[in-house]
Amino acid sequence: MALLGRLLPLALALALGPAATPAGPARSPYQLVLQHSRLRGRQHGPNVCAVQKLIGTNKKYFTNCKQWYQRKICGKSTVISYECCPGYEKVPGEKGCPAALPLSNLYETLGVVGATTTQLYTDRTEKLRPEMEGPGSFTIFAPSNEAWSSLPAIVTVNCARLLKADHHATNGVVHLIDKVISTVTNNIQQIIEIEDTFETLRAAVAASGLNTLLEGDGQYTLLAPTNEAFEKIPAETLNRILGDPEALRDLLNNHILKSAMCAEAIVAGLSLETLEGTTLEVGCSGDMLTINGKPIISNKDVLATNGVIHFIDELLIPDSAKTLFELAADSDVSTAIDLFRQAGLSSHLSGNERLTLLAPMNSVFKDGTPPINARTKNLLLNHMIKDQLASKYLYHGQTLDTLGGRKLRVFVYRNSLCIENSCIAAHDKRGRYGTLFTMDRMLTPPMGTVMDVLKGDNRFSMLVAAIQSAGLTETLNREGVYTVFAPTNEAFQALPRGELNKLMGNAKELANILKYHVGDEILVSGGIGALVRLKSLQGDKLEVSSKNNVVSVNKEPVAEVDIMATNGVVHAISSVLQPPANRPQERGDELADSALEIFKQASAFSRATQSSVKLAPVYQRLLERMKH
Repeated sequence: MALLGRLLPLALALALGPAATPAGPARSPYQLVLQHSRLRGRQHGPNVCAVQKLIGTNKKYFTNCKQWYQRKICGKSTVISYECCPGYEKVPGEKGCPAALPLSNLYETLGVVGATTTQLYTDRTEKLRPEMEGPGSFTIFAPSNEAWSSLPAIVTVNCARLLKADHHATNGVVHLIDKVISTVTNNIQQIIEIEDTFETLRAAVAASGLNTLLEGDGQYTLLAPTNEAFEKIPAETLNRILGDPEALRDLLNNHILKSAMCAEAIVAGLSLETLEGTTLEVGCSGDMLTINGKPIISNKDVLATNGVIHFIDELLIPDSAKTLFELAADSDVSTAIDLFRQAGLSSHLSGNERLTLLAPMNSVFKDGTPPINARTKNLLLNHMIKDQLASKYLYHGQTLDTLGGRKLRVFVYRNSLCIENSCIAAHDKRGRYGTLFTMDRMLTPPMGTVMDVLKGDNRFSMLVAAIQSAGLTETLNREGVYTVFAPTNEAFQALPRGELNKLMGNAKELANILKYHVGDEILVSGGIGALVRLKSLQGDKLEVSSKNNVVSVNKEPVAEVDIMATNGVVHAISSVLQPPANRPQERGDELADSALEIFKQASAFSRATQSSVKLAPVYQRLLERMKH
């Protein structure tokens, strides 16, 4: 029987499924190219990307280093242009593209990215558009309006490479191959039964019930672990998996590819899907086949009537067959795992309890770990969610229950997915019973309303008095989603005494300024990009930015971030923010401090202007300033 191994062109035009969160440190090829385009565009301002356009076409590409210097793509000449990187927009009067675009639903976003044909077909369906405009968490693979390109095929016949094809004769056709084809009589299951090196595999297949699959019709690739491969893993782990039918089936399915793949048909770096649903990077290094970059295939291209077998000397254990402890062993969270162990919480990480572990990455503890006491143990319990979650199903505003009895909120931002003040820093790992989320900091559950937080911190006593005087106590006590930039006592004391007294004596003006310190949505530090424009309760927008791990609001540094409340988040600041209309440089009757600016203004006044009843006082103040 001939086995055909092909690389097929992409044929799926649209796939709508659960969302995948790109929150991890490992960068995809697309992200690497986008990063290079940012570097080439940075001279034009923040979030500007360089793109290469094929001359004579409308095709644009983000650029990599080689293409940039050659000014060519696939040998075709290009021209360089600059535009806003995905997800950002221009701000009038500012360089580059400093502002993040507001998030829209999936349907509207199709229009934003230019996938208008996909949008049109969506309109023609009965249910798809409402689903794309409604609540939920999905990923849509939306084709552009240009045509799909295809990939060439690589063909083998019974693992012999096809060298020259389709030489026609008067009575048939001839294909030239690189080896002699031998007769194949046994199926995959029969080969497992007769090979001595598959004794453990044989028992595992029988216990899992997969023997029916491996002796039936179909075309599969079995990456068959030898007895040596099974002996390399700890006995405790092996016995647990062999005694768990679901974990055992996942383990074996992770060794079976969905199609027959001979060595000659494998291209280095080719991603192949297993029956378990994972992908394996199968490639080559010289004459050796590799799996995930490791040369662990000891014997290749053993043909069967229903596929091909490659012998491997290392077990490929999928995440779905692992405990949380085992998942953590391959992740950057060893310090956090030690804390859970020291706090007596190991049973949650190795048992059959369905939960999600929010584990801070090791760098969070570079300055030391908290002491193990009742408070720390309770905090760690609040890093365990009472359900086995997947980040792709999380949505903005969702609440999660912890083993410590708290409710945590989910915040979805353009480039981050956060649970309270802590954001997911890597792709989540889903184990047999638990899921591991790698987090960028220790989580702090909310403790009371915004007013409760402010009253409980002596740094904000003057702010609390101001809020009460302005009649805003009820607002900050009720349910809501607020971001409060809270001036400390030192911030109020830094104001000129006369200005402070005047402000505190005018409830309306005081309320106006305080509302300018309150955003109308929750913005934690992990959700802040280069620049976010946050609408305040006063109506004007606050410009919030983050650079080198320092958060600023209106270019003023934030003293402390992410003090979580049940109805918002508090960021402590060391100055009192002024709405645009109150800022001296934006008021026509106030004077600039620069002497040069004073002379410029003074010279603009003619004698007729000086005689104006309305403008004379302003001119007089200019002259007084010039005298000093």
